[in-house]
Amino acid sequence: MNYSDSEKPKILVVDDHPSSRMTAVALLSVEGYDVLEADSGAAALNCVAQANPDLILLDVMMPGMDGYEVCRQLKQDEHTRLIPVVFVTALNDRRARLRGIEAGGDDFLSKPFDQLELSARVNSLVRQKRLNEDLDHAGQVLFSIARTIESRDPNTGDHCERLVQLGKAFGEFLGLSRTEVRDLMWGGYLHDIGKVGIPDAVLLKVGQLSPEEWIIMRQHVLIGERICQPLRTMQGVVPIIRHHHERWDGSGYPDGLKGNEIPYLAQIFQLIDIYDALTSERPYKSAFSPEEALKIMMEETAKGWRNPDLMDKFASFIGARAIAA
Repeated sequence: MNYSDSEKPKILVVDDHPSSRMTAVALLSVEGYDVLEADSGAAALNCVAQANPDLILLDVMMPGMDGYEVCRQLKQDEHTRLIPVVFVTALNDRRARLRGIEAGGDDFLSKPFDQLELSARVNSLVRQKRLNEDLDHAGQVLFSIARTIESRDPNTGDHCERLVQLGKAFGEFLGLSRTEVRDLMWGGYLHDIGKVGIPDAVLLKVGQLSPEEWIIMRQHVLIGERICQPLRTMQGVVPIIRHHHERWDGSGYPDGLKGNEIPYLAQIFQLIDIYDALTSERPYKSAFSPEEALKIMMEETAKGWRNPDLMDKFASFIGARAIAA
């Protein structure tokens, strides 16, 4: 694989045995990579902090900090979690591979190195890492847009940040998977991103919207869906963006979905969104107490607007938070 000097991927080889490092360095250098070396776990972490490599070839057994601990620390750090880690293990060492998976390793290679296998694995993972970085950067752009939209309306305060925290807590209360909890949290930031396409005359209007203005305002869920749809990492958030204004009886928008036709995460998100709006002060109203907010939401549930079973669970969740506080 040929790279220009400016785009050469950096590969960090971590091994306490100089002969093993020399072999890997020689093979990778021939492939056109910029190869860095570290002889211990601590040295590896320092090198990662300074050089930000595109991939790490990591020996398992080293004195002091072993490869598993190095990998765990890297994968727990927001700044280094996307760097692929390839564990170097003894041939057919099943136990070492299982521990490597638990630590967050991305792939495994056996000693002695096979040049073709090393080249194929490294090339594939470097390409995947750069793609993931592009997706991650695109996601960060979306979050920045969402925060900008929120800042345009000083009346909502830290609404999105509160939704993120409330979504995490309620999702965990319901026993959702880590991915579902993450999607709920991301929905807190991105649910109204489509308002970027709504004219200020409508979005920032003081007083009630006209029927024609409501038609325009309701487009924000469709605009938000179109913005986030192309990103694979946002596929779990898109249903929240599109459907968080649906109602259990089918009287919501944009699709008039009824009952469990409404995606479950959108049903959950709707409850935390409404609760935060009710318990927050706005220019046109004072903040309701948690008890008053739940009463209003229960009344709306009785009208057929919310999932009654989910609403009961949400009331229990709020009650548990009150007791814990």
